[in-house]
Amino acid sequence: MVVVLAAVFGLAIGSFLNVVIHRVPRRLSLSRPPSQCPRCGNPIRPRHNIPVLGWLLLRGRCADCGEPISARYPLVEAGTGLLFAALAWRLQQLDLLSALPAYAWFAAAGVALALIDLDLRKLPNAIVLPSYPVLAVLLTVSALVEQEWWPLARAAIGAVVLFAFYLLLVLVVPGGMGWGDVKLSGLIGGVLAYLSWSALVVGAFGGFLLGAVVGVVVMATGQGGRKTALPFGPFMIAAALLAVFVADPVARAWNSLLSSAGT
Repeated sequence: MVVVLAAVFGLAIGSFLNVVIHRVPRRLSLSRPPSQCPRCGNPIRPRHNIPVLGWLLLRGRCADCGEPISARYPLVEAGTGLLFAALAWRLQQLDLLSALPAYAWFAAAGVALALIDLDLRKLPNAIVLPSYPVLAVLLTVSALVEQEWWPLARAAIGAVVLFAFYLLLVLVVPGGMGWGDVKLSGLIGGVLAYLSWSALVVGAFGGFLLGAVVGVVVMATGQGGRKTALPFGPFMIAAALLAVFVADPVARAWNSLLSSAGT
């Protein structure tokens, strides 16, 4: 039941994220004007704002002028719904549903930041910086509910350590990554370390692995070269979310490999 409710809530949040992705980087209001067609300017009717279904009912076109509506809108909605459901399922497995609001916030912010970074090569402070106090409060509430304070302390340590690591990278290798990546790293360090040290390690270094793999694919397909700049934020976020699900089996596999090598 929790998983279904999380999916429905995620669909609604995904609809809002489409507004965030378009308006926040342009410093536009999130509430005014209401959603409208960028071509004809007519407002979107309430029934057409239903996540995913609205786009399907319109067959991907504006009801007034017939302008195509990008398929990215329903994909963001559906993707956020699936992500919220998956997080609810995983946290239920870990007996940690009290942390679901925190991870849902991180996932929603992550979806918005990843797509903004892909579009505009930026990670807006308006999303990153407020997420620090919000996640701190939500994780504190989770720790209070669980009566377990070490995960909260571990989250604080993880946030500081990963932020310091990225700060060192940007100082030692100027231009290797942006300051937005540094500010994002603290959020990732906190939410992953709250789960475990292995989640922090897998998520932190998974971003570099994903970036390297995609970089090789880009060069192999002739879409770019060694100097092609790829936004790193989406890799950081994707690896962090994957770590929530795969950190434990990856850690077990690594420990097993080390044990086999030592015998």
